[in-house]
Amino acid sequence: MTSFDQWRARSPYYDETHEAVAASVRRFMDQHVHPHIDRWEAEGELPRSLHKLAAEAGILGLNYPEEYGGHSEGFDIFHSLTQSEEMAAAGAGGLGASLMTHSIGLPPILALGSEDMKRRIAPQVLAGDKIIALAITEPSGGSDVAQLRTKAEKVGNKYVVTGQKMFITSGMRADYFTVAVRTGGAGIPGISLMLVEADRPGVSRTRLDKMGWRCSDTAALHFDAVEVPPENLIGPENGGFAGIMRNFNSERLGMAHGCCAMARVALKEAVEWATTRETFGKRLAQHQSIRIKLADCERQIAATQAWVDLAAWQHRAGKGQPADYAMLKVQATRMLEAVAREAAQVLGGASYITGSKVERIYREVRVNAIGGGSEEIMLDLAGRQLGYG
Repeated sequence: MTSFDQWRARSPYYDETHEAVAASVRRFMDQHVHPHIDRWEAEGELPRSLHKLAAEAGILGLNYPEEYGGHSEGFDIFHSLTQSEEMAAAGAGGLGASLMTHSIGLPPILALGSEDMKRRIAPQVLAGDKIIALAITEPSGGSDVAQLRTKAEKVGNKYVVTGQKMFITSGMRADYFTVAVRTGGAGIPGISLMLVEADRPGVSRTRLDKMGWRCSDTAALHFDAVEVPPENLIGPENGGFAGIMRNFNSERLGMAHGCCAMARVALKEAVEWATTRETFGKRLAQHQSIRIKLADCERQIAATQAWVDLAAWQHRAGKGQPADYAMLKVQATRMLEAVAREAAQVLGGASYITGSKVERIYREVRVNAIGGGSEEIMLDLAGRQLGYG
C-alpha cells in the first residue's frame, strides 16, 4: 500500500521540509490528540486548550503572515497539505474542521480587512486564544449564496444585523464570526462581509447534533438587531462576494485533499484487517476478490491525489480556475465514498461498531459531498465555467 510518506518521497512537489512538518505534526497528534479523540467525539466538541497547544506547535499559524503571528517564510501550500494529512490520522474529520476553522474564517480578513482589523483579530486567533468561524450558509438556502437574507442595515453610525445562519462549524465556541450579510439590493452586488463578535447583544446560537464530524461543534446562529460598528466591515460595502468566492476555491482544494487523507486512513485499516483476519482457512487478503477491492481503492486514491497536487501547484502559481476546484471536489468526495464503502465491506461487522475509524469515516462521507458546495452545484458551476451552457 502507498502511504503518504511514500507518495511524498516519489513526488516532485515535496522535499525534506515537508518531511519535517509531517514529523512535527505527528508528534503533536501522538501526544495531544490520539489519546483523547474518542472522548471528544462523544462529548461533541474539542477543548479550547487544544487550539493553544496547536498554536504552540506551529500548526495554527502555518502559511499565515509572520507579522500577525504566523509562519510563512519557507512554507507553501504543500506544507499545509502535509499537515492536514497527519491530522487525518485520527480518522475523525471533525478534528481538522474545528481546530482549523480559522482557515476559512480568517482569510477574508487578511485579504480584505483593514490593517487595524488584521492586527486586532489575527494574532489572537493564530495564538489559539480566540476562535473565528465563517458564517455564510442560511436556513433558506445552502449553496445559493446570492440569495442570502441576513441583512445589515445602516442606522446612523452603525449597522444593525438581523437574520440567521445555519450549519456553522465551531459556531458554539467561536469568539468571532466572519458573516456574509446583505447591505444592498438583490443578488450578488448587494452582499458584504462583516466581522461580528459573538458576545454582542442580540447574538445567540443553538447547538446542532450531527451524523458525523461529531467532535466539531456546529451551530445555528441568530442575529436579533445586532449593532455592529462600520469599522467591522470586511472590505468594501457590497463587495463581499468576491471574497467569498476566493475563499471557496482554497476551501474546496483543502476538502479534496482531506478526502484523499481520510480515504488512506480507511484503506490502511482495511488492509490491516485483511492481512490478519482469517476466513475459510486463509487470510482475507489471500482471497482474490479482497485484493481486487484493495487495489481498486489504491488506484482511486492515487489518481485523485495526483490531481490534488497539480491543483495545489496551479493554486500556488495563480493558474487555477474555479472549474478546477469544483470538479476536483466532486472527484475527491466520490472517491472517498467508494473507498469508505469498500473498506467497510472488508471489515464486515467490525465496521459497524462505534469507535472504528472506518465507521467514523463512512458517516462523514456526506458532509464532504455536501459541504463547501454540493456535487450538483459544483458540476453545474464547472459546466458554466467551461462554457457548456
